[in-house]
Amino acid sequence: MAPAYERTASEGFRTVDRWDEGVGWVAHPEETGVRTSHAVRADDGVWLFDPLDAPGVDDLVTDLGEVVGVAVLSDYHARDAGAFARRYDVPVTVPTWLTRVADRVDAPVEHVDDSVAGFDLRPVRPLSAWHECVAYRERDRTLYVPDYLSSHAKFTVGDERVGLPSLSRLDPPRATFADCEPARILFGHGTGVFADATAALWDCLDGARVRFPRALACNLPSELRVMLPAVWD
Repeated sequence: MAPAYERTASEGFRTVDRWDEGVGWVAHPEETGVRTSHAVRADDGVWLFDPLDAPGVDDLVTDLGEVVGVAVLSDYHARDAGAFARRYDVPVTVPTWLTRVADRVDAPVEHVDDSVAGFDLRPVRPLSAWHECVAYRERDRTLYVPDYLSSHAKFTVGDERVGLPSLSRLDPPRATFADCEPARILFGHGTGVFADATAALWDCLDGARVRFPRALACNLPSELRVMLPAVWD
């Protein structure tokens, strides 16, 4: 059985998201947790979001321009941020409300409160011990969600293209996304949604409660198998 998260060095990545302003990759295509990393072009250069290293990734991201920052937007996504930060001689940028990351990256850490790479930052706490940050950039309608939302089959039910953890379906944070009309949704786990992204987002949030029983019955065991190992990230 493939592991939820592969802890050995990557032997090669798979590109999963590509648009004019960025690219996404999976450093370990064989793992079931589908950890996805992104490089996004901003006004000052290229930013890496929650990145995992792999042979050839540097060529992939520098095709977009000069790397000027590395951002970690979930308490459990330290990943290889420190290695990238040292390589490009930049700090690891972390929202102030994420307290777990600084001890897990071997690089200088810079804290921010409200924005990074042109994205507005919004705190989300899907579980009591889980903190993350939703990032939305209005100018190109790009939404990035590290953990709370996913296209991963272990979090979706029925025809959903965007899903969320079963227990979070009882009280989805609709206010966090109230002003979001994304043209694309990028995830820290899974392939991004690029077609009718706003409709996919609100189908997920509006139908979260009514689909809770089905999600609980079908998804909860597999969710736990990918969530619990994540505490080692």
